[in-house]
Amino acid sequence: MSRTRTALALALGTAAAAALSPASFTASAAPLAAAPSAAAGSTTVTPAGHAFKATLSGKATLKAGSVTVTCSVSVSTGTVPAAPGNQNAAGPVSSPISPPTYSSCTSSMPGVTPTVTTSGAWTVSMQNGSPITATMTVPVGGLVLKTTGLASCTVTAAPTAAANVGGTWANGAPSSLTFANASVPVKVTGGFGCPTSATSSTFNAVYLVTDSTDTAQQITVGP
Repeated sequence: MSRTRTALALALGTAAAAALSPASFTASAAPLAAAPSAAAGSTTVTPAGHAFKATLSGKATLKAGSVTVTCSVSVSTGTVPAAPGNQNAAGPVSSPISPPTYSSCTSSMPGVTPTVTTSGAWTVSMQNGSPITATMTVPVGGLVLKTTGLASCTVTAAPTAAANVGGTWANGAPSSLTFANASVPVKVTGGFGCPTSATSSTFNAVYLVTDSTDTAQQITVGP
């Protein structure tokens, strides 16, 4: 399944022109770090079997060189594994999520219109610890940013292999998932003004995660 948003450049999108490669999504309010080590401790995500929704808090920005794309809307959904799959005695707990959508976006470069398309099998893994870490996996070619106007560029995230995007989790009401300067491999193609030499981008965003099955409960990560 694929989602396209022509308004902008999230929580992995990226901008256009002179330095356009998904380089850095930065949430105005503040999703991931490398996958947890095999020697990690136990993890339990609750409530088991509950659906959840991750909604961007504030604005996410993606900076590539001198170009910044700002998105104010990004959403993804998923489900905590049913018991006993919501527990792992020696590592993270993984959940499939829908490809995040990105919309209500603008570019710092006049005359450039970005379109973001996401697709494929995305996942997020939680590892209990201090801090609690999270790893969002972007499938091969799972996010594609195209720009039209003054610069016609295509930026493909995870161009040759699935990519792990690292972040942190904080339990709360609601809980939050933060991505701070997470690196994502990219491939940039296009003509004049496109940063075709760029091979990576940085992603920053904060998502609030709510329980869709029972709004009175919270999605929580513990030992």
